[in-house]
Amino acid sequence: MIIQSIFFTERRLHKLVLAVGAAVAGVLFSTLLHLPAQAQAPQSGGDTTIYMRSSQAYAQPAPNLDDYWDERHAVGDLAFEAAFVTAPANVNPGLGPLFNNASCVACHFNNGRGLQEKGQRVVRVSQLVEPKVESSLPLEHPYALEAVAPTANTPPVLGMGTQVQEQSVYGYPPEGALEITWQEQAGRYADGTAYSLRSPQLELTYFDGSPVPDGVVASNRIPLPVFGLGLLEAVPEETVLAVADPDDLDGDGVSGRPNWVWDMEQQADALGRFGWKSNMPNLQQQSAAAYANDMGVSNPMFPAENGVEDIDFEILDAATAYVQTLAVPSRVSIDDPQVQRGERLFADANCAACHLSEMRTGAHKVPALENQMIHAYTDLLLHDMGPELADNRPDFQATGEEWRTPPLWGLGVSQTVFPYSTYLHDGRARTLEEAILWHGGEGASARETFRTMDSRDRAALVTFLKSL
Repeated sequence: MIIQSIFFTERRLHKLVLAVGAAVAGVLFSTLLHLPAQAQAPQSGGDTTIYMRSSQAYAQPAPNLDDYWDERHAVGDLAFEAAFVTAPANVNPGLGPLFNNASCVACHFNNGRGLQEKGQRVVRVSQLVEPKVESSLPLEHPYALEAVAPTANTPPVLGMGTQVQEQSVYGYPPEGALEITWQEQAGRYADGTAYSLRSPQLELTYFDGSPVPDGVVASNRIPLPVFGLGLLEAVPEETVLAVADPDDLDGDGVSGRPNWVWDMEQQADALGRFGWKSNMPNLQQQSAAAYANDMGVSNPMFPAENGVEDIDFEILDAATAYVQTLAVPSRVSIDDPQVQRGERLFADANCAACHLSEMRTGAHKVPALENQMIHAYTDLLLHDMGPELADNRPDFQATGEEWRTPPLWGLGVSQTVFPYSTYLHDGRARTLEEAILWHGGEGASARETFRTMDSRDRAALVTFLKSL
Protein backbone atom coordinates (compact mmCIF):
# COMPACT_ATOMS: atom_id res chain seq x y z
CA MET A 1 0.00 0.00 0.00
CA ILE A 2 2.88 2.39 0.77
CA ILE A 3 4.46 1.73 -2.62
CA GLN A 4 1.13 2.20 -4.37
CA SER A 5 0.55 5.44 -2.48
CA ILE A 6 3.98 6.77 -3.47
CA PHE A 7 3.37 5.80 -7.09
CA PHE A 8 -0.05 7.39 -6.98
CA THR A 9 1.33 10.65 -5.58
CA GLU A 10 4.24 10.79 -8.01
CA ARG A 11 1.99 10.11 -10.97
CA ARG A 12 -0.43 12.86 -10.00
CA LEU A 13 2.47 15.25 -9.46
CA HIS A 14 3.87 14.39 -12.90
CA LYS A 15 0.52 15.05 -14.57
CA LEU A 16 0.08 18.24 -12.59
CA VAL A 17 3.46 19.50 -13.83
CA LEU A 18 2.48 18.67 -17.42
CA ALA A 19 -0.87 20.39 -17.08
CA VAL A 20 0.59 23.51 -15.47
CA GLY A 21 3.29 23.67 -18.14
CA ALA A 22 0.67 23.43 -20.87
CA ALA A 23 -1.45 26.14 -19.30
CA VAL A 24 1.52 28.47 -18.96
CA ALA A 25 2.50 27.79 -22.56
CA GLY A 26 -1.05 28.59 -23.68
CA VAL A 27 -1.04 31.90 -21.83
CA LEU A 28 2.37 32.85 -23.21
CA PHE A 29 1.31 31.90 -26.74
CA SER A 30 -1.87 33.95 -26.53
CA THR A 31 0.02 36.88 -25.03
CA LEU A 32 2.37 36.89 -27.98
CA LEU A 33 -0.66 37.14 -30.23
CA HIS A 34 -2.11 39.93 -28.03
CA LEU A 35 -5.18 37.79 -27.40
CA PRO A 36 -6.92 36.75 -24.18
CA ALA A 37 -5.78 33.30 -23.03
CA GLN A 38 -9.19 31.71 -23.59
CA ALA A 39 -9.63 33.22 -27.07
CA GLN A 40 -6.62 31.64 -28.67
CA ALA A 41 -8.67 28.79 -30.14
CA PRO A 42 -12.22 27.44 -30.06
CA GLN A 43 -12.94 25.45 -26.93
CA SER A 44 -13.11 22.01 -28.54
CA GLY A 45 -14.26 20.43 -25.29
CA GLY A 46 -15.84 23.49 -23.71
CA ASP A 47 -14.39 24.06 -20.25
CA THR A 48 -12.73 20.61 -20.41
CA THR A 49 -10.34 21.91 -23.11
CA ILE A 50 -6.61 21.80 -22.46
CA TYR A 51 -3.92 23.68 -24.39
CA MET A 52 -1.52 20.84 -25.02
CA ARG A 53 -0.37 19.29 -28.29
CA SER A 54 2.32 16.93 -26.96
CA SER A 55 2.34 13.12 -26.81
CA GLN A 56 0.35 13.45 -23.57
CA ALA A 57 -2.39 15.58 -25.12
CA TYR A 58 -5.01 12.82 -24.77
CA ALA A 59 -4.01 11.81 -21.24
CA GLN A 60 -4.83 14.87 -19.12
CA PRO A 61 -7.71 15.33 -16.67
CA ALA A 62 -10.29 17.94 -17.60
CA PRO A 63 -9.11 21.20 -16.02
CA ASN A 64 -12.56 22.07 -14.64
CA LEU A 65 -12.99 18.98 -12.46
CA ASP A 66 -13.85 19.58 -8.82
CA ASP A 67 -11.74 17.94 -6.11
CA TYR A 68 -13.93 14.85 -5.92
CA TRP A 69 -13.82 14.08 -9.64
CA ASP A 70 -10.17 14.99 -9.90
CA GLU A 71 -9.52 12.32 -7.28
CA ARG A 72 -11.78 9.85 -9.13
CA HIS A 73 -9.85 10.54 -12.33
CA ALA A 74 -6.52 9.81 -10.64
CA VAL A 75 -7.81 6.54 -9.18
CA GLY A 76 -9.23 5.61 -12.58
CA ASP A 77 -5.89 6.37 -14.21
CA LEU A 78 -4.34 3.58 -12.13
CA ALA A 79 -7.16 1.20 -13.11
CA PHE A 80 -6.71 2.06 -16.79
CA GLU A 81 -3.00 1.23 -16.61
CA ALA A 82 -3.31 -1.88 -14.41
CA ALA A 83 -1.88 -4.97 -16.11
CA PHE A 84 -3.74 -8.18 -15.31
CA VAL A 85 -2.00 -11.50 -14.66
CA THR A 86 -3.03 -15.13 -14.41
CA ALA A 87 -4.91 -16.09 -11.26
CA PRO A 88 -4.11 -16.72 -8.49
CA ALA A 89 -2.14 -13.57 -7.75
CA ASN A 90 -2.08 -10.89 -5.07
CA VAL A 91 -2.45 -8.01 -7.54
CA ASN A 92 -4.74 -7.85 -10.59
CA PRO A 93 -5.53 -11.55 -11.04
CA GLY A 94 -8.02 -12.74 -13.65
CA LEU A 95 -6.35 -12.41 -17.04
CA GLY A 96 -7.83 -14.69 -19.69
CA PRO A 97 -7.42 -17.54 -20.04
CA LEU A 98 -8.01 -16.15 -23.55
CA PHE A 99 -7.44 -12.48 -24.26
CA ASN A 100 -6.18 -9.83 -26.67
CA ASN A 101 -4.09 -7.80 -24.24
CA ALA A 102 -3.49 -7.43 -20.52
CA SER A 103 -4.45 -3.80 -19.84
CA CYS A 104 -6.55 -0.94 -21.19
CA VAL A 105 -3.54 1.23 -21.96
CA ALA A 106 -1.84 -1.56 -23.92
CA CYS A 107 -4.47 -1.13 -26.64
CA HIS A 108 -5.04 2.61 -26.21
CA PHE A 109 -1.41 3.75 -26.04
CA ASN A 110 -1.33 7.30 -24.64
CA ASN A 111 -5.14 7.08 -24.91
CA GLY A 112 -4.93 7.33 -28.71
CA ARG A 113 -5.88 5.11 -31.61
CA GLY A 114 -4.20 1.72 -31.91
CA LEU A 115 -2.34 -0.13 -34.61
CA GLN A 116 -3.40 -2.97 -36.88
CA GLU A 117 -1.25 -5.40 -34.90
CA LYS A 118 -1.87 -8.50 -32.81
CA GLY A 119 -2.56 -7.41 -29.27
CA GLN A 120 -4.15 -4.12 -30.31
CA ARG A 121 -6.57 -4.93 -33.09
CA VAL A 122 -9.96 -6.44 -32.37
CA VAL A 123 -11.52 -8.98 -34.72
CA ARG A 124 -15.28 -9.33 -34.32
CA VAL A 125 -16.86 -12.40 -35.91
CA SER A 126 -20.37 -13.74 -36.53
CA GLN A 127 -21.75 -16.97 -37.94
CA LEU A 128 -24.32 -15.41 -40.25
CA VAL A 129 -24.94 -18.52 -42.34
CA GLU A 130 -25.07 -22.06 -41.00
CA PRO A 131 -22.03 -23.97 -42.29
CA LYS A 132 -22.70 -26.59 -44.96
CA VAL A 133 -20.01 -28.90 -43.63
CA GLU A 134 -20.06 -30.04 -40.02
CA SER A 135 -17.11 -28.72 -38.05
CA SER A 136 -14.50 -31.09 -36.67
CA LEU A 137 -14.57 -29.13 -33.41
CA PRO A 138 -16.58 -30.74 -30.61
CA LEU A 139 -19.88 -29.00 -29.90
CA GLU A 140 -18.73 -28.17 -26.39
CA HIS A 141 -15.56 -26.49 -27.70
CA PRO A 142 -15.23 -23.45 -25.43
CA TYR A 143 -14.58 -19.88 -26.32
CA ALA A 144 -13.55 -17.02 -24.08
CA LEU A 145 -15.77 -15.14 -21.68
CA GLU A 146 -17.45 -12.51 -23.82
CA ALA A 147 -19.71 -9.57 -23.22
CA VAL A 148 -22.66 -9.96 -25.55
CA ALA A 149 -25.99 -8.25 -24.99
CA PRO A 150 -28.92 -10.70 -25.02
CA THR A 151 -30.63 -8.92 -27.91
CA ALA A 152 -27.51 -8.77 -30.12
CA ASN A 153 -27.79 -10.09 -33.67
CA THR A 154 -24.21 -11.41 -33.74
CA PRO A 155 -24.43 -15.23 -33.70
CA PRO A 156 -21.24 -16.69 -32.17
CA VAL A 157 -18.77 -18.75 -34.15
CA LEU A 158 -18.00 -22.21 -32.80
CA GLY A 159 -14.70 -22.02 -30.94
CA MET A 160 -14.41 -18.25 -31.34
CA GLY A 161 -17.57 -16.67 -30.05
CA THR A 162 -18.06 -13.10 -31.30
CA GLN A 163 -14.51 -11.82 -30.79
CA VAL A 164 -11.30 -13.60 -31.65
CA GLN A 165 -8.86 -13.79 -28.74
CA GLU A 166 -5.43 -14.13 -30.34
CA GLN A 167 -3.51 -14.66 -27.09
CA SER A 168 -3.82 -16.98 -24.11
CA VAL A 169 -2.28 -17.89 -20.79
CA TYR A 170 -0.05 -20.94 -20.38
CA GLY A 171 -1.92 -24.17 -21.01
CA TYR A 172 -4.59 -22.74 -23.29
CA PRO A 173 -4.38 -22.32 -27.07
CA PRO A 174 -5.59 -19.00 -28.47
CA GLU A 175 -8.88 -19.07 -30.36
CA GLY A 176 -7.61 -18.02 -33.75
CA ALA A 177 -4.90 -16.62 -35.95
CA LEU A 178 -5.19 -13.73 -38.38
CA GLU A 179 -2.95 -13.03 -41.33
CA ILE A 180 -3.31 -9.69 -43.09
CA THR A 181 -1.93 -8.86 -46.51
CA TRP A 182 -2.31 -5.41 -47.99
CA GLN A 183 -3.58 -4.88 -51.50
CA GLU A 184 -2.70 -1.60 -53.20
CA GLN A 185 -4.94 0.07 -55.76
CA ALA A 186 -3.90 3.08 -57.80
CA GLY A 187 -5.97 6.18 -58.38
CA ARG A 188 -5.62 9.73 -59.62
CA TYR A 189 -6.88 13.09 -58.56
CA ALA A 190 -8.64 15.13 -61.25
CA ASP A 191 -5.45 17.13 -61.82
CA GLY A 192 -3.57 13.94 -62.69
CA THR A 193 -1.71 13.52 -59.40
CA ALA A 194 -1.38 9.83 -58.58
CA TYR A 195 -2.25 8.24 -55.26
CA SER A 196 -2.45 4.71 -53.91
CA LEU A 197 -4.95 3.20 -51.48
CA ARG A 198 -4.48 -0.04 -49.59
CA SER A 199 -7.09 -2.48 -48.32
CA PRO A 200 -6.59 -5.40 -45.92
CA GLN A 201 -7.12 -8.96 -47.12
CA LEU A 202 -7.89 -11.19 -44.15
CA GLU A 203 -7.13 -14.85 -43.66
CA LEU A 204 -8.73 -16.03 -40.42
CA THR A 205 -8.16 -19.56 -39.17
CA TYR A 206 -8.35 -21.42 -35.92
CA PHE A 207 -5.06 -21.36 -34.02
CA ASP A 208 -4.12 -24.81 -35.29
CA GLY A 209 -4.49 -23.61 -38.88
CA SER A 210 -7.82 -25.26 -39.58
CA PRO A 211 -10.32 -23.15 -41.54
CA VAL A 212 -13.27 -21.40 -39.97
CA PRO A 213 -16.73 -22.61 -41.00
CA ASP A 214 -18.56 -21.31 -44.04
CA GLY A 215 -20.70 -18.26 -43.44
CA VAL A 216 -18.38 -16.56 -40.96
CA VAL A 217 -17.91 -12.80 -41.36
CA ALA A 218 -15.01 -11.02 -39.70
CA SER A 219 -14.77 -7.31 -38.85
CA ASN A 220 -11.18 -6.21 -38.32
CA ARG A 221 -10.87 -3.04 -36.19
CA ILE A 222 -8.31 -0.84 -34.47
CA PRO A 223 -8.81 0.80 -31.05
CA LEU A 224 -10.32 4.28 -30.96
CA PRO A 225 -9.02 7.24 -28.91
CA VAL A 226 -10.67 7.49 -25.48
CA PHE A 227 -10.46 11.21 -24.62
CA GLY A 228 -13.59 13.39 -24.61
CA LEU A 229 -15.94 10.42 -24.31
CA GLY A 230 -17.67 11.76 -21.22
CA LEU A 231 -18.79 14.80 -23.20
CA LEU A 232 -20.26 12.58 -25.92
CA GLU A 233 -22.06 10.61 -23.22
CA ALA A 234 -23.51 13.88 -21.93
CA VAL A 235 -25.02 14.94 -25.26
CA PRO A 236 -28.81 14.64 -24.80
CA GLU A 237 -30.50 11.86 -26.74
CA GLU A 238 -32.92 14.32 -28.30
CA THR A 239 -30.00 16.32 -29.70
CA VAL A 240 -28.69 13.25 -31.53
CA LEU A 241 -32.11 12.22 -32.80
CA ALA A 242 -32.88 15.75 -33.99
CA VAL A 243 -30.16 15.58 -36.66
CA ALA A 244 -31.02 12.05 -37.81
CA ASP A 245 -32.44 11.91 -41.34
CA PRO A 246 -32.90 8.21 -42.13
CA ASP A 247 -35.02 8.90 -45.21
CA ASP A 248 -32.85 11.79 -46.48
CA LEU A 249 -35.80 14.15 -46.45
CA ASP A 250 -33.56 17.13 -47.09
CA GLY A 251 -32.19 15.48 -50.24
CA ASP A 252 -28.50 16.10 -49.49
CA GLY A 253 -27.54 12.44 -49.94
CA VAL A 254 -26.80 11.99 -46.23
CA SER A 255 -29.19 9.87 -44.18
CA GLY A 256 -27.72 9.31 -40.72
CA ARG A 257 -29.70 7.16 -38.35
CA PRO A 258 -29.32 6.01 -34.73
CA ASN A 259 -28.36 2.55 -33.60
CA TRP A 260 -30.63 1.24 -30.84
CA VAL A 261 -28.76 -1.22 -28.64
CA TRP A 262 -29.25 -3.06 -25.35
CA ASP A 263 -28.49 -1.32 -22.06
CA MET A 264 -27.45 -4.05 -19.64
CA GLU A 265 -28.09 -1.99 -16.52
CA GLN A 266 -31.50 -0.64 -17.54
CA GLN A 267 -32.48 -3.87 -19.33
CA ALA A 268 -33.95 -1.85 -22.16
CA ASP A 269 -33.14 -0.50 -25.59
CA ALA A 270 -30.99 2.63 -25.58
CA LEU A 271 -29.27 4.94 -28.03
CA GLY A 272 -25.89 3.60 -29.13
CA ARG A 273 -23.05 6.13 -28.90
CA PHE A 274 -19.70 4.34 -28.65
CA GLY A 275 -17.69 1.95 -30.78
CA TRP A 276 -17.18 1.84 -34.54
CA LYS A 277 -20.83 0.92 -35.05
CA SER A 278 -22.34 2.74 -32.04
CA ASN A 279 -23.04 -0.62 -30.43
CA MET A 280 -22.50 0.59 -26.84
CA PRO A 281 -24.97 2.86 -24.99
CA ASN A 282 -22.71 4.24 -22.26
CA LEU A 283 -19.14 4.21 -20.98
CA GLN A 284 -19.71 1.86 -18.08
CA GLN A 285 -20.99 -0.87 -20.38
CA GLN A 286 -18.22 -0.06 -22.87
CA SER A 287 -15.62 -0.47 -20.12
CA ALA A 288 -17.19 -3.67 -18.77
CA ALA A 289 -17.31 -5.19 -22.25
CA ALA A 290 -13.67 -4.29 -22.86
CA TYR A 291 -12.61 -5.97 -19.63
CA ALA A 292 -14.50 -9.13 -20.58
CA ASN A 293 -13.84 -9.28 -24.32
CA ASP A 294 -10.32 -7.88 -24.55
CA MET A 295 -8.78 -9.15 -21.31
CA GLY A 296 -11.01 -12.03 -20.25
CA VAL A 297 -11.65 -10.22 -16.97
CA SER A 298 -15.12 -10.90 -15.60
CA ASN A 299 -16.94 -8.11 -13.81
CA PRO A 300 -20.29 -7.18 -12.23
CA MET A 301 -21.89 -6.37 -15.57
CA PHE A 302 -20.47 -9.42 -17.37
CA PRO A 303 -19.69 -12.11 -14.77
CA ALA A 304 -18.29 -15.53 -15.65
CA GLU A 305 -20.73 -18.38 -16.19
CA ASN A 306 -20.06 -19.61 -12.64
CA GLY A 307 -20.78 -16.14 -11.24
CA VAL A 308 -17.13 -15.24 -10.55
CA GLU A 309 -16.18 -11.57 -10.87
CA ASP A 310 -12.47 -10.87 -11.33
CA ILE A 311 -12.96 -7.18 -10.58
CA ASP A 312 -15.57 -5.46 -8.44
CA PHE A 313 -17.77 -2.50 -9.24
CA GLU A 314 -15.30 -0.10 -7.62
CA ILE A 315 -12.62 -0.89 -10.20
CA LEU A 316 -15.08 -0.87 -13.10
CA ASP A 317 -16.46 2.47 -11.96
CA ALA A 318 -12.95 3.93 -11.56
CA ALA A 319 -11.93 2.96 -15.10
CA THR A 320 -15.19 4.41 -16.41
CA ALA A 321 -14.66 7.66 -14.50
CA TYR A 322 -11.19 7.98 -16.01
CA VAL A 323 -12.39 8.02 -19.62
CA GLN A 324 -15.35 10.22 -18.67
CA THR A 325 -13.10 12.94 -17.28
CA LEU A 326 -10.28 13.19 -19.82
CA ALA A 327 -9.60 16.61 -21.31
CA VAL A 328 -9.93 17.51 -24.98
CA PRO A 329 -6.94 19.14 -26.75
CA SER A 330 -7.63 22.56 -28.22
CA ARG A 331 -7.50 23.53 -31.86
CA VAL A 332 -4.56 25.56 -33.13
CA SER A 333 -3.79 28.03 -35.91
CA ILE A 334 -7.35 29.25 -36.29
CA ASP A 335 -6.08 32.59 -37.61
CA ASP A 336 -4.04 30.89 -40.34
CA PRO A 337 -5.63 31.75 -43.71
CA GLN A 338 -4.85 28.23 -44.93
CA VAL A 339 -6.77 26.71 -42.02
CA GLN A 340 -9.70 29.09 -42.53
CA ARG A 341 -9.81 28.26 -46.22
CA GLY A 342 -9.71 24.55 -45.46
CA GLU A 343 -12.59 24.91 -43.03
CA ARG A 344 -14.71 26.60 -45.72
CA LEU A 345 -13.83 23.82 -48.18
CA PHE A 346 -14.75 21.21 -45.54
CA ALA A 347 -18.20 22.79 -45.29
CA ASP A 348 -18.58 23.28 -49.05
CA ALA A 349 -17.86 19.58 -49.63
CA ASN A 350 -20.72 18.76 -47.22
CA CYS A 351 -18.35 16.96 -44.84
CA ALA A 352 -20.07 18.85 -42.02
CA ALA A 353 -23.34 17.04 -42.76
CA CYS A 354 -21.96 14.08 -40.77
CA HIS A 355 -19.06 15.69 -38.91
CA LEU A 356 -21.16 18.29 -37.08
CA SER A 357 -19.02 21.11 -35.76
CA GLU A 358 -21.11 21.88 -32.65
CA MET A 359 -23.14 20.09 -30.01
CA ARG A 360 -24.16 21.09 -26.51
CA THR A 361 -24.05 18.67 -23.61
CA GLY A 362 -26.82 18.23 -21.06
CA ALA A 363 -27.09 16.55 -17.69
CA HIS A 364 -24.37 14.18 -16.47
CA LYS A 365 -23.24 12.82 -13.13
CA VAL A 366 -19.90 14.59 -13.66
CA PRO A 367 -20.76 18.30 -13.19
CA ALA A 368 -17.77 19.43 -15.29
CA LEU A 369 -19.34 17.85 -18.38
CA GLU A 370 -22.69 19.59 -18.15
CA ASN A 371 -23.88 22.39 -20.45
CA GLN A 372 -20.71 22.53 -22.54
CA MET A 373 -20.59 23.69 -26.15
CA ILE A 374 -18.30 21.15 -27.78
CA HIS A 375 -16.75 20.80 -31.22
CA ALA A 376 -16.32 17.06 -31.68
CA TYR A 377 -17.14 16.90 -35.42
CA THR A 378 -19.48 13.92 -35.15
CA ASP A 379 -23.22 13.34 -35.15
CA LEU A 380 -22.98 9.97 -33.31
CA LEU A 381 -25.13 8.47 -36.06
CA LEU A 382 -24.71 5.55 -38.45
CA HIS A 383 -23.99 6.22 -42.12
CA ASP A 384 -23.78 3.88 -45.10
CA MET A 385 -20.18 4.24 -46.28
CA GLY A 386 -20.50 1.98 -49.30
CA PRO A 387 -19.32 -1.53 -50.20
CA GLU A 388 -15.58 -0.79 -50.18
CA LEU A 389 -15.56 -0.03 -46.45
CA ALA A 390 -18.19 -2.64 -45.58
CA ASP A 391 -17.40 -5.40 -43.10
CA ASN A 392 -20.73 -7.15 -43.91
CA ARG A 393 -21.35 -7.76 -40.20
CA PRO A 394 -24.60 -6.35 -38.75
CA ASP A 395 -24.50 -5.09 -35.17
CA PHE A 396 -27.91 -4.40 -33.63
CA GLN A 397 -29.51 -2.06 -36.21
CA ALA A 398 -26.24 -1.18 -37.92
CA THR A 399 -25.88 -2.93 -41.27
CA GLY A 400 -22.69 -4.36 -42.68
CA GLU A 401 -22.08 -1.13 -44.62
CA GLU A 402 -22.83 1.33 -41.82
CA TRP A 403 -20.36 3.01 -39.47
CA ARG A 404 -20.68 5.66 -36.79
CA THR A 405 -19.27 9.07 -37.71
CA PRO A 406 -15.96 9.15 -35.80
CA PRO A 407 -15.16 12.39 -33.91
CA LEU A 408 -12.43 14.49 -35.53
CA TRP A 409 -11.40 16.58 -32.51
CA GLY A 410 -7.76 16.08 -31.62
CA LEU A 411 -7.10 14.60 -35.06
CA GLY A 412 -4.06 16.78 -35.64
CA VAL A 413 -2.28 15.29 -32.61
CA SER A 414 -2.77 11.63 -33.62
CA GLN A 415 0.73 11.09 -34.97
CA THR A 416 2.27 12.94 -32.02
CA VAL A 417 0.42 10.80 -29.48
CA PHE A 418 1.18 7.54 -31.29
CA PRO A 419 3.50 7.74 -34.32
CA TYR A 420 2.55 5.48 -37.24
CA SER A 421 -1.06 5.30 -36.13
CA THR A 422 -3.54 4.96 -38.97
CA TYR A 423 -7.15 5.84 -39.73
CA LEU A 424 -10.57 4.33 -40.47
CA HIS A 425 -11.98 1.29 -38.69
CA ASP A 426 -9.33 -1.18 -39.85
CA GLY A 427 -6.36 1.18 -40.11
CA ARG A 428 -6.21 0.97 -43.89
CA ALA A 429 -5.74 4.73 -44.34
CA ARG A 430 -2.12 5.80 -43.75
CA THR A 431 -2.89 9.49 -44.23
CA LEU A 432 -5.86 11.80 -43.86
CA GLU A 433 -6.01 12.08 -47.64
CA GLU A 434 -6.40 8.31 -47.92
CA ALA A 435 -9.13 8.33 -45.27
CA ILE A 436 -11.13 10.84 -47.32
CA LEU A 437 -10.58 8.93 -50.56
CA TRP A 438 -12.03 5.76 -49.03
CA HIS A 439 -15.38 7.45 -48.34
CA GLY A 440 -18.19 5.86 -50.31
CA GLY A 441 -21.94 5.57 -50.02
CA GLU A 442 -23.22 8.70 -48.28
CA GLY A 443 -19.67 10.08 -48.32
CA ALA A 444 -19.07 9.54 -52.04
CA SER A 445 -20.06 13.06 -53.04
CA ALA A 446 -17.71 14.61 -50.46
CA ARG A 447 -14.94 12.29 -51.62
CA GLU A 448 -15.39 13.31 -55.24
CA THR A 449 -15.41 16.96 -54.30
CA PHE A 450 -12.07 16.43 -52.58
CA ARG A 451 -10.68 14.30 -55.41
CA THR A 452 -11.51 16.95 -57.98
CA MET A 453 -10.05 19.85 -56.00
CA ASP A 454 -6.76 21.33 -57.11
CA SER A 455 -3.69 20.58 -55.03
CA ARG A 456 -3.83 23.85 -53.11
CA ASP A 457 -7.41 23.28 -51.99
CA ARG A 458 -6.68 19.67 -51.00
CA ALA A 459 -3.73 20.86 -48.94
CA ALA A 460 -5.86 23.54 -47.28
CA LEU A 461 -8.57 21.07 -46.29
CA VAL A 462 -6.03 18.67 -44.79
CA THR A 463 -4.33 21.57 -42.99
CA PHE A 464 -7.69 22.39 -41.41
CA LEU A 465 -8.10 18.77 -40.24
CA LYS A 466 -4.62 18.87 -38.72
CA SER A 467 -5.54 22.01 -36.80
CA LEU A 468 -8.26 20.13 -34.91
